[in-house]
Amino acid sequence: MSAITTISGRAIPLRGNDIDTDRIIPARFLRCVTFDGLGEHVFADDRIQLKTAGKVHPFDNAAYAGASILIAGNNFGCGSSREHAPQSLQKWGINAVVGSSFAEIFFNNNIALGLPCVCLSASEIEKLQSVIEADPKLRVEVDLVAGQVRAGELTFAASIPEGARQMFLRGLWDATGQLLENMGKVRQRVTEIPYLNGF
Repeated sequence: MSAITTISGRAIPLRGNDIDTDRIIPARFLRCVTFDGLGEHVFADDRIQLKTAGKVHPFDNAAYAGASILIAGNNFGCGSSREHAPQSLQKWGINAVVGSSFAEIFFNNNIALGLPCVCLSASEIEKLQSVIEADPKLRVEVDLVAGQVRAGELTFAASIPEGARQMFLRGLWDATGQLLENMGKVRQRVTEIPYLNGF
């Protein structure tokens, strides 16, 4: 099992509230057997729409290439329960999301991937997005141990439900890792289950 304590790297600001899972990964890209390749289609329609208008979406902005922390707004990930949304973000390279609030299913789908979502106030998000836009090379740190988000001179107290925080800190978010680590106990339990042993 792998604990996740701190995520650091450059960040990508994505302004706007109520960004739903269909905007994160449009439905036409869900017809896939694996999640491989979803990253290139993240925010596909929003990116096309802005490009058509002569603008650049943050995920197409070369200044944010290689960023690993997404700075979103309020109610991020609302809409459907599709797990493709956090998968597409992770496949693009996102390792943590900082927002003012998250849709519950989206939040839980992120836990299953080891992708923490932490909350700051709307005014703190605005400040953080502004300093990143002014300096796209600024390193941001999401510290789950201290419960902070740091960027340059700025330090914010971040919130995440304690149960989720402990899952990351103790490596319990990784269900497959837990299963493999406890394979001896699993095999022992199988020998004790009557319907697997001819009653």
